[in-house]
Amino acid sequence: MIRVGILGYGNLGKGIESAITQNPDMELKAVFTRRNPEGVVIRTEDVPVLSTDKLPEMTEEIDVLVLCGGSATDLPQQTPEYAKYFNVVDSFDTHARIPEHFANVDKVAKESGKTAVISVGWDPGMFSLNRLYANAILPEGKDYTFWGKGVSQGHSDAIRRVEGVKNGKQYTIPVEKALDAVRRGENPELTTRQKHIRECFVVAEEGADLAKIEAEIKNMPNYFADYDTTVHFITEEELERDHSGIPHGGFVLRSGVTGMNREHKHLIEYSLKLDSNPEFTASVIAAYVRAAYRMNQEGMSGCKTVFDIPPAYLCAQSGEELRKNLL
Repeated sequence: MIRVGILGYGNLGKGIESAITQNPDMELKAVFTRRNPEGVVIRTEDVPVLSTDKLPEMTEEIDVLVLCGGSATDLPQQTPEYAKYFNVVDSFDTHARIPEHFANVDKVAKESGKTAVISVGWDPGMFSLNRLYANAILPEGKDYTFWGKGVSQGHSDAIRRVEGVKNGKQYTIPVEKALDAVRRGENPELTTRQKHIRECFVVAEEGADLAKIEAEIKNMPNYFADYDTTVHFITEEELERDHSGIPHGGFVLRSGVTGMNREHKHLIEYSLKLDSNPEFTASVIAAYVRAAYRMNQEGMSGCKTVFDIPPAYLCAQSGEELRKNLL
């Protein structure tokens, strides 16, 4: 059994807890929180909820620690810190900062002899793999990625960290005109702004400067600055009534050509439609928990991404079973 620890019990942490119940080779060992542990009630019986202060004492009890914090401020600090003690998996999703995050985590994990897998989920993660496969298969072509319509956990977390924001959610919405042009094989040159719009629903604290909040959101680098962004201020009741779900999805496409005269066109498309963004992300993470454990058992250390991990490491089936059932 792979003994799993969860750091952070928000939407993603709850998703990891659920995913563990569907993977019979895993067991939840403990949930760690920065909140008062007595105030955190989990759904798995006989599993302790502990303060993060207890983590260094649990190195012999946990095989892989899943870090469920946000990418804006939590994971850049937490992943390198806890890779000193554990094999870790995170869902760091700020694409522009992945090389920096990788370097910081890699140094620590190599020194500690641990395996750290970063940026696991569906994008980065499953979409990243599909971009890689498509590029390898159609070396002459163009990549297109569209997200949504759906709630982005990372962008919603970034909104909630803006001063004066009590709560909020962000929807990423593909521009249908651009997506249709790609599917028609037109190979358009699209800017970031031409591919998506971002729509934010914000509950402000009483007396907060709404204009300042809106400006800070719209100008936030790596999140909103490069997009047409709309900010709606609503009540907590409206947010709960109209925006309580966490759906998401998207498309990865590569349009390319083959033939001695490049005469044949091809389109590769991979899509996801998700009822629950965090639960699907957690299910991807669970597979990479298995991979991190197996790789470390084989003596591999340092930081890894989805590009570095053979597919067979993800599945509970043996090599023989995979060749019989899935190949």
